[in-house]
Amino acid sequence: MISFTTILLKFDKKGEKTGWTYIELPIDGTTALKPGRKTTFRVKGMLDDYPIKQVALIPMGQSNGSEGGFIMAINATMRRGIGKEAGATVRVELEADDSPILLSTDFVDCLQDDPAALTFFDTLPKGHQNYFSKWIDDAKTPETKASRIAKALRGLSMRMGYSEMIRYFKNQT
Repeated sequence: MISFTTILLKFDKKGEKTGWTYIELPIDGTTALKPGRKTTFRVKGMLDDYPIKQVALIPMGQSNGSEGGFIMAINATMRRGIGKEAGATVRVELEADDSPILLSTDFVDCLQDDPAALTFFDTLPKGHQNYFSKWIDDAKTPETKASRIAKALRGLSMRMGYSEMIRYFKNQT
C-alpha cells in the first residue's frame, strides 16, 4: 500500500482528457504497487475517507528523458464523495486491485439478443468493454439504464467504440 497527500489537478486542453480532474501519482509509489508496469492497472483504497475500488491508473508517458508517471482520474462521484474540487489537497491510500471487473448483467443479457453488437463488443479490449458497462450501471433510474443499453447496442452494432458512441448520441440531440 502507498500513502501520500497531493493536490487535485485539472486538464485544460488535453485531447480526450480535456476538463478531467486528476491526481499525479509518485513514480516510486506506482513502482511499489506494480514493479516494472508501464500500462494501465487498477487500484483500490481511500481518497480522504472515501473508499474507491477498481479505479484505473493511466500512464502519461515519458517527458524530458524521465520515466513516465501515472495519473488517476477523479470523477464527479469521487469528487462529491470527498467534497473537493480541483486545487484542493487530498490524502490518498492505494493498493493494487486485481479483482475481476464484472460487466452489467442487464447489458450482457441484451447483448446476447443483438449478434452484430455482440460481435463488435467482443473485439474491444476489456477496458473498453468496461466503459460501456460502467456507464450503464451508473444510471440513476431504470429508464436511464434502459436508454443507455439501447444506445450502447445501437452504437456497437454500428461498430462504434465507447467515446465515438457518446459523441454520436450527443450530436443527435
